[in-house]
Amino acid sequence: MKTFLHPKGFPAARYAAAMFIGASMCCGSLSFAQSSKDPVINNIVNEENSNSQLEKLAHELLDVVGPRLVGSPQMKQANDWAVKKYGDWGITARNEKWGEWRGWQRGVSHIDLISPRVRTLEGTQLAWSPSTSGKGVKAEAIILPEVADSVAFQNWLPNVKGKLVMISMNPVSGRPDKNWEEFATKDLYNKFKKEKDEAAKAWKDRLAKTGLTAKNLALAIEKAGAAGIIINNWSQGWGVDKIFGANTTKIPTVDLSVEDYGLVYRLATYGSKPVLNIVSESKELGMVPTFNTIAEIKGTQKPNEYVMLSAHFDSWDGASGATDNGSGTIMMMEAMRLLKKFYPNPKRTILVGHWGSEEQGLNGSRAFVEDHPEIVNNLQALFNQDNGTGRVVNLSGQGFAKAKDYLTRWLAQVPDTIKNQIKTNFPGAPGGGGSDFASFVAVGAPGFSLSSTSWDYGSYTWHTNRDSYDKLVFDEIRSNAILAAILVYMACEDPEKTSNERITLPVNERTGKPGVWPPQVKATRKGGVN
Repeated sequence: MKTFLHPKGFPAARYAAAMFIGASMCCGSLSFAQSSKDPVINNIVNEENSNSQLEKLAHELLDVVGPRLVGSPQMKQANDWAVKKYGDWGITARNEKWGEWRGWQRGVSHIDLISPRVRTLEGTQLAWSPSTSGKGVKAEAIILPEVADSVAFQNWLPNVKGKLVMISMNPVSGRPDKNWEEFATKDLYNKFKKEKDEAAKAWKDRLAKTGLTAKNLALAIEKAGAAGIIINNWSQGWGVDKIFGANTTKIPTVDLSVEDYGLVYRLATYGSKPVLNIVSESKELGMVPTFNTIAEIKGTQKPNEYVMLSAHFDSWDGASGATDNGSGTIMMMEAMRLLKKFYPNPKRTILVGHWGSEEQGLNGSRAFVEDHPEIVNNLQALFNQDNGTGRVVNLSGQGFAKAKDYLTRWLAQVPDTIKNQIKTNFPGAPGGGGSDFASFVAVGAPGFSLSSTSWDYGSYTWHTNRDSYDKLVFDEIRSNAILAAILVYMACEDPEKTSNERITLPVNERTGKPGVWPPQVKATRKGGVN
């Protein structure tokens, strides 16, 4: 899976701020004519404000289909749903195979504390976790010990046989930092921060002394005969855990909430020998084909030049993948609906890419770039959205020398209430990852990230068990759909072909060497297998 540094869309902007003296400006200062004189733009704005389909799209995708883990039946169900929805709107769409992945289907999970008292625990099996059988796994929970070194750890390993092993730190507090900062005295808050840092360092050292990576630690515990693994991947907010994939191949791995992990951890620490019963059903489906969903409105004058909308379709499956990236998905679908209704005969061909397996390394979009040089080499612009439900507030030129010329021209036609929120950074810096626009930037194609305001994305919804329909802010997504539709319209109408001339990157202050454009990375075409 990809490495997460900041909420998606922000790394490039922050890197740009550090490496470039860019023109950071508010688009509202541009002295261009407003969009009210253009009937297409008026129709787009009026339709979205009076007849938006976003809520219905969100319900069908998030509540009915649900999460879209790569290789799962729900991912293929979502692909088929999107093709049909586009067809209902008179838009040509297809599912395009780009690879295959380990197929897996989530089943029922139920985790109970049996002794020393009875309590149903809040927890989730990790993606690709092996299934329990029959009535589940009933076993005592023990804690990964502090050992002197890797030899001592190997000597301890036989103790895991038949046990559930807790391999995560028990957080110092289940209250978010913001809560401590608001209510604690200054001295108490500083004490808390010190204890939190020390505990994190101590647990890191404990893991390091095993001599194993996180993946190999899980496999070693599994090989030694453990009944299962329990983790806590708290997301530093009320009620939120991040739910990723299991490293085990035979025994279940489950994540417990910070509250219930702490309960079981303390029971084990103080000698109460907690016993849990874990039922985590799942089904292995073998290798299954994986797809991107591509929709198209054919150009009339320059059909071999392309303007693209872009959003990844897959998600993690601890919840329903609402802000990551259901919000970007329905935004792009709605923009396509608006364009088809009010701009059905564009000058250039309009495409939208709903990418698969972004979460494991931008695989769907990287495959598209590899498979479609005829599109990538004739790309007028691509607009990607993938960092939550908020209004778009940042737009970087991604290191393209002339991006300011055409992006500023197109943004001028966006209503003030939307464009006044957006800060631009030209020429910006090329994004090397984070989301699917980077797949295009890497080959010198003008791909841009429509980066949104946070709404506490990093803590509360990014890859968490709470990323559900109710977290969407539809008024902000409506503004984003209007923005995307107008940008595509303007890019299609522009008489000039955009320049993909790259800036010369500055010297890297850390290495003293000239900056290097992010390299193209090949897609993983067969995933989920060792």
